[in-house]
Amino acid sequence: MTRVLITTLGSYGDLYPYLAVGAELRRRGYDVTIGSCAAYRAKVEAEGLAFHPVRPDIDLEDRTLLAYVMDSRRGSERVVRYLAEMVRESYADTLEAARRADIILTHPVTFASVVAAQKLDRRWISSVLAPLSFVSAFDPPVPPQVPWLIKMRAFGPGAMQALWNHARRQTRQWVQPILDLRRELGLPPGEHPLFDGSHSPALVLALFSRYLAAPQPDWPPRTVVTGFPFYDRGSLAPELERFLDAGPAPVVFTLGTSAVGAAGSFYVRSLEAVKRLGCRAVLVTGPHPQGLPDVLPPGVIAVPYAAHGVLFPRAAVIVHQGGVGTTAQAMRSGRPALVVPFGHDQFDNAARSRRHGSAELVYRFRYRPRHVARLLQRLLEEPGYVSAALALAEKVRAETGAAAAVDAIAREIGG
Repeated sequence: MTRVLITTLGSYGDLYPYLAVGAELRRRGYDVTIGSCAAYRAKVEAEGLAFHPVRPDIDLEDRTLLAYVMDSRRGSERVVRYLAEMVRESYADTLEAARRADIILTHPVTFASVVAAQKLDRRWISSVLAPLSFVSAFDPPVPPQVPWLIKMRAFGPGAMQALWNHARRQTRQWVQPILDLRRELGLPPGEHPLFDGSHSPALVLALFSRYLAAPQPDWPPRTVVTGFPFYDRGSLAPELERFLDAGPAPVVFTLGTSAVGAAGSFYVRSLEAVKRLGCRAVLVTGPHPQGLPDVLPPGVIAVPYAAHGVLFPRAAVIVHQGGVGTTAQAMRSGRPALVVPFGHDQFDNAARSRRHGSAELVYRFRYRPRHVARLLQRLLEEPGYVSAALALAEKVRAETGAAAAVDAIAREIGG
């Protein structure tokens, strides 16, 4: 039985795709272990998969931490620097599981797993969850730090490549602890760990839909676009079911599992926009009240959690942060969306969502009740958005992300 170690770090959006792939691997007879932060043990083991704890631990209810890492300008730098500083602990934790593995599948920021795979000479397959990770000059992503910089694409791939080369030089200091560890272990420096060094020369799984991004000439040569590996678990709370059954489809507001901890005034302003429109609404707030009143207006309900795969198809419009997992569920739902990016890949995912004509984008500094109400009214009343969303959903639903990923893995290892 081939033993596969999958490593991932981050929010539920960084865990769920690998649970879907891991479950499919297990169904086909592979022995699967997921290495991640200790808080995810129960979710992994509930799928019948082995779990191996890997530092750092992440507390998704630490609002101070989430606000710190969701900063649009410096959030990505803070995440990468922190994970690089923790690379020795991550490496020590990963090494034990890596020794038992025949093949290792890595997430874009599990830097220690790449080092372990190369040190032990294990077969290594890498993956990305969002197009941003490819930093293409031909289909350039929107950088969260300076989203307006995407206008440089008008000058062609050469200008964008020069920009990304500058970014490689500027960010090399972020990952210096990883380079130091490689040197101490007798490994060559390799490519930049945040850029080309995160991609396996054997196989790269792009775990997203080709309708989010199509292959480009400067992507890693052995890249397979699989489609989204959907992990659909859970049902809606009875109270929410009753609310949905009691009237017209509502506008759903959600910030996923990371941005929700840094929501600020998002939910309060969303409620004001709903009052202006007079529409029904579901506010998915996470474990915090988010400054909302104890008694909400008629036609509005707040819930701490709702399974997106079940809730989104019953929405009139989905307002979300643009995390790739939430974006995937929104694209599959067939409902129009308003995307409010907070950081990281969310700015790029938002821009890509808008290209299909099924979504609009609003930056946080413009998220004001009057403006949001106007955008929502447009999404609710103009039929083109629904038509585009339904056409997109049909294409996304035809993809089989987890199965396609495992097919590619099996071809690579000859199993």
